[in-house]
Amino acid sequence: MKLGKDFFARSVHEVAPGLIGVTLLVDGVGGPIVEVEAYDHEDPAAHGYRGKTMRNESMFGPPGRAYVYRSYGVHWCLNFVCEQEGVASAVLIRALEPVHGIDVMRERRGLDDLRLLCAGPGRLCQALGITGEHDGLPLDEPPFELLARETEPDIVVGPRIGITQAADRPWRYGLAGSPFLSRRLRPAGSASRGRRPRGRPGAPGE
Repeated sequence: MKLGKDFFARSVHEVAPGLIGVTLLVDGVGGPIVEVEAYDHEDPAAHGYRGKTMRNESMFGPPGRAYVYRSYGVHWCLNFVCEQEGVASAVLIRALEPVHGIDVMRERRGLDDLRLLCAGPGRLCQALGITGEHDGLPLDEPPFELLARETEPDIVVGPRIGITQAADRPWRYGLAGSPFLSRRLRPAGSASRGRRPRGRPGAPGE
């Protein structure tokens, strides 16, 4: 089953853990998502915290759209916009397991190691060919395709990476035991037991 706008039209803290195990494809290249971070509209670490700009405009758009930005002027990062239009909440896609189009990913990344192809938001975007041209595009139309997970994954939670504000909030979600995470996630608890506070979307980590 493909995921549509309705999946994203709810709290970012429900969407984020719900994305673990979902297959992300861009022009047929990708695999199951294994790591994400949630950023909500009250989160000082989120790009939309101080209001709309030309850079973060897509975050304020309708749910189920891509928000793509450059991190440190070098790496592209992919986010999924959540909640209602005008509320800047999004999920940063940090890592996935390479399954579809592995040869294409290896060529784009210039390396063979499966574990390093999509382990980090910048690496992931390079492997999937995501650039600023994808910013604002709907996630339920080509080149994007999101396929619902078939089983309930074992999810671990922990603090987010690469931010200085609200860094202690446990809004990073990962697939337990996955070798494809961008960084080890200590099993501080499951998503069902994890704290789900209120906040905003945004900062990257490589």
